[in-house]
Amino acid sequence: MRRGKVRDVYDLGDTLLIVATDRISAFDCVMPNGIPDKGKVLTALSLFWFEKLRQLDVPIHLIESDPARFPRQLQPYAEQLAGRSMLVRKASVVPIECGARGYLAGSGWKEYQESRTVCGIPLPAGLRQCEKLPEPIFTPATKEQSGHDININFDKAAQLVGTDLTNRLRDLTLRIYRWAADYAAACGVIIADTKFEFGTLEDGAVLLIDEVLTPDSSRFWPADRYEVGHDQPSFDKQFVRNWLDAQPWDKTPPAPALPDDVVQGTRRRYLEGYQLLTGRKLAS
Repeated sequence: MRRGKVRDVYDLGDTLLIVATDRISAFDCVMPNGIPDKGKVLTALSLFWFEKLRQLDVPIHLIESDPARFPRQLQPYAEQLAGRSMLVRKASVVPIECGARGYLAGSGWKEYQESRTVCGIPLPAGLRQCEKLPEPIFTPATKEQSGHDININFDKAAQLVGTDLTNRLRDLTLRIYRWAADYAAACGVIIADTKFEFGTLEDGAVLLIDEVLTPDSSRFWPADRYEVGHDQPSFDKQFVRNWLDAQPWDKTPPAPALPDDVVQGTRRRYLEGYQLLTGRKLAS
């Protein structure tokens, strides 16, 4: 049905099959080589959070993740699907991404330097790069088919999806982020920011969909190495971005192949973040 930068989505009629590949993208380009086990890390971590979020009564789209219990037509592919796929409910995707930021980094830091705002939200003067914000903020963005998603303010989001729904999404986004950030802090991980995707059912119910709180959708920083005022070491794909920034590449396709040390270094960071948050090693 759709091939994203990382995920392949298959329409099974009443349900969808989402397969997380080992592809990795940066600067809106898919790299020619992937990161071994990356799709399994994204899937395993999403499943971990989906289970944890049950205590918040957050409705989720997940139906099943064990290929042995997938529909019969998928059984010939069970080995390929193991550890990197989810059977999910169909929902109408809300056409905005719902960001939550607890720290001043990335595009938020860039906007703050220009206007002392993030997604139009005024912030105190004198904040430094990667500094913790006084309170987490809701930072929606458009969902672009190509190119970067564009940060927007609350009013623009309300124009796109309605004020009532935007209020619900803001409250749900910040509730999940605050809870997850507190959980992660106890594991020695700072969730600096993240983004969620939501869908709606015919009765108006809102579901949390796609991936959740992964290294692809979040900034994960080691708490014991956190210092305000500069970029942070991370358990996400910033390692790839940093290598690409140092190359003579104009950020348009085709992207350069990642050398083995960058591939293995990225894999190691994804696995380390997963292990710290879950207390488990990734199943082989």
